Amino acid sequence: MSRIGRKPIPVPAGVEVNLSESNFATVKGPKGTLAQQLPPMIAFERDGGFINAKRSTDSKEHRSQHGLGRTLLDNMVVGVTAGFTKQLEVNGVGYRAAMQGKQLVLNVGYSHQVFIDPPEGLAIAVEGNKITVSGSDKQRVGQLAAEIREKRPPEPYKGKGIKYAGEVIRRKEGKTGGKKK
Repeated sequence: MSRIGRKPIPVPAGVEVNLSESNFATVKGPKGTLAQQLPPMIAFERDGGFINAKRSTDSKEHRSQHGLGRTLLDNMVVGVTAGFTKQLEVNGVGYRAAMQGKQLVLNVGYSHQVFIDPPEGLAIAVEGNKITVSGSDKQRVGQLAAEIREKRPPEPYKGKGIKYAGEVIRRKEGKTGGKKK
């Protein structure tokens, strides 16, 4: 049985979870409202302040969707209570990030500035060389962070570019590093 699928989902006070017959979930909380279609072969049962995910059979498809369905609903509950954040770092001489109103402005070695508007429901903050993306939807937070990183991915020779906080960039030696006398 799925170890993740077995775990009960705690529903804190102030969070309202509505599940329809077709497994369309709507979660309301202090940080907003999220709605998503969950896998139809997984049944969700309320048990006091918890929700349990159950599968009807042990077929391969049902087993593969068990942990996924539970995790999707859990991420929705966590998102409307605590929210999610991703941090990025800007490294390089002359590389900068700044906020202009709600818009992110990146100077990352191009002849022009790169402007990024955050979608509705997401927020971007800049502190020094760190960019923080936050919001209640885990998938959208990760997608926006990936789009920001894509503007100048880190290169392997000097490590210049935009990388995730804690990401390790495998470095390469330059042309003269491999010469032998």
